[in-house]
Order: sequence, then structure tokens, then C-alpha cells
Amino acid sequence: MTADLLARSNAHWSEDGRRGMEAFYTLATGDYRHLAEARDWARWLGDAQDRAGRPLRLLDVACGSGKFPTALVAHAGVGGGRVHPVATDLLDPSAFSIAEARAALPAPFMPAAEHETTLQDFTPPPDGYDIVWAVHALYAVPAQDLPLAAERFLASIGPGGRGVIAHSAAAGHYIAFHRLFLSEFGQGATPYVSAEMLARALRAAGARVEVTEVAYDSAAGPDDAAAVEGYLQRCVFDDSVSLAAMQAAPALGRYLDGCRAAAGWRFPQVVHLIDVTA
Repeated sequence: MTADLLARSNAHWSEDGRRGMEAFYTLATGDYRHLAEARDWARWLGDAQDRAGRPLRLLDVACGSGKFPTALVAHAGVGGGRVHPVATDLLDPSAFSIAEARAALPAPFMPAAEHETTLQDFTPPPDGYDIVWAVHALYAVPAQDLPLAAERFLASIGPGGRGVIAHSAAAGHYIAFHRLFLSEFGQGATPYVSAEMLARALRAAGARVEVTEVAYDSAAGPDDAAAVEGYLQRCVFDDSVSLAAMQAAPALGRYLDGCRAAAGWRFPQVVHLIDVTA
């Protein structure tokens, strides 16, 4: 993560940035619900537990606010009894995020160790983890650090373990919007990495990679301009540009016009659910 982007990200992932975080999740909570409904996670975790022959060890990379485990319990039936307590290590460069995720973790996910670092600076334990996941988490890894980040992700997966990454494809809103925003307001800032770039880096590191596409819309009502503004500002970690200014910018304005109709706002998401094995 470049220093400027890391600083902006950490400024938003902080108590001072809570209002923007909550505005973002007005729309973005749906990301985790769609992912929770994309597969039978209760069975997937149960099968992983059977392979391990003991309770699972999980690394949540760039854990954010713990929204994915919460969605798995709320929408995927995880926690119904088959899955034993999952010892969950939380990794994030923001201490605020780690605290938020720790407080939010629902059973069967149980907070364990904390790692205040980026993925590329993480030293995995020798025996690794049964599960390593990164859910809408790796956008700001700089392109030059992708090989190292992929190597560290792969090295974190223990024998017989599995990795999962959920990340926007190049055609999805999070990548497409960010690149358009930078073309208008970015002044040479670094674009986010896409799911396709992550998959290539993982394959180059020696991983076996399988990709499932998950498509949906992030939606808001026609009168939800404040929530939409907060969501879009958080998408780019920049609250200095108003929704009105975004709409007035030529290319970005055309994109936003295409996301708005009489029924409200719909931002098209194309997410790659990437399964990773060593």
C-alpha cells in the first residue's frame, strides 16, 4: 500500500472516520450478504473442520469491521451447531479496525491473536492456518507489492488448508469507479488492484486458483443522496469531493448518470470469489 493511500485509509478506519464508515455500510453491507449467499458456507466450513480433525484456525486478512463473519452467521447458517468455535486471528494495518472486528465477531468465530500490519509485511506462523480469507480487503496493495502479498497469503495457508479472496473484478464498481475518480481528481494517485491482478499474482506464486463470479447491484433509494455520497467517498477514501462535484466531472458524471434512475441508485458489482490452494 502506498504511503498516501495507507494514510487516507487509516484516517477513514478510525474513530474520527466512523460517520463515513457507517455511511459506506448503508450500501456496502449488501456486499457481504451476497457473498454469504453465494455458496453453502456452513457445509464448506464443516468440511474444512472434518479435514482438520479439530476446531479450525482462521486468519482474517484486512479484517475491516468484521462484516463477513457477521453475514455468514446471519445469512448462511454458520453457527447452527456443526461448526465448532473457530479461532480467528485478525490482521489489519488499522488498530481501530482490529478492535471493531474483535467486538463484532459472532459465534462460532472466536477472536484470537491480533496482527497490526499489512499482508505483505506479515510473517505467517510455521504451521499456517486452516483457512485464510480476504474479503473486499486487498484493493490498496500496490502493484509492485503484489508478488510479496500473494506469497505471504499462500504461505499463511497450512497443510490441507484453503484460502478465499472476494474482490472486485476490473468491470465491477469498486475498480471502475476508483479509476474514473482518479482520472478526474486523483492527481497521479495509484489505482486499486483488481481481482484479475490478484489471481495472476497468486498463480505466479504457485497457487492453484479457481474463480467464481458473483454479480449483483449495490442499491439505494432516489432520496438517499447523503448515503450515496458517503458510500462513494469511502469507496475512494476521499471525503473532500462532494457527490455534486463527482456528477459534474465529465467521465465520472456519465458513469454516475448510468447508475441512477427514477427508482434510485444501482451500482453494478462484479466480484470474483477466488478459491486458493497451495
